[in-house]
Amino acid sequence: MAYAGTKVGLKDLYYALLTTDASDGTVYETPVKITGAIVANINPNSTSGTLFADDGPLESTSQLGQIEIQLDIADIPLALQGILLGSDVVALGTLFKKATDVPPWLAIGFKSLKSNGSYRYVWLVKGKFREIEDNSETKDDSINWQTGTIMGQFVKRDYDEVWKVMADEDETSYVNVGDTWFTTGPDLP
Repeated sequence: MAYAGTKVGLKDLYYALLTTDASDGTVYETPVKITGAIVANINPNSTSGTLFADDGPLESTSQLGQIEIQLDIADIPLALQGILLGSDVVALGTLFKKATDVPPWLAIGFKSLKSNGSYRYVWLVKGKFREIEDNSETKDDSINWQTGTIMGQFVKRDYDEVWKVMADEDETSYVNVGDTWFTTGPDLP
């Protein structure tokens, strides 16, 4: 297998609200772009185990556990926080966060430039974000960017047990999805 290049970039971060995940299919709202993507760190936790018998290993298996994502974004405006966390944005640019807020199910998509000039496209198909850690610090002699970070947990869809969809432009079987990846959302064929 030929070397396909290493990821060297991140851009075009999107979210799509998940409105239906049932035995007959999924429905997502139109994807919406999030400006200022810095980091998309996906950590699919898994558990493995080995069965020992007859004085040695006999069987081994693993299973997918919680899927965590960390997004670092140049800024997470109040309106976006309201959408991602299920909070109310009202007049005058004010965000009201309540103890009863319920984050919506959604998908997160992005693309990563690879060192060979092609892109890897990604959708995490079902997850929720948790409250944002908010740190501020005073100015000093150097510039200290204070960007936004949001963490979430993702799971497999009920419909088909898919948790992640990916496409690489440099795969020989690649069908051009670049023009529609972020308009159709994570329900690709």
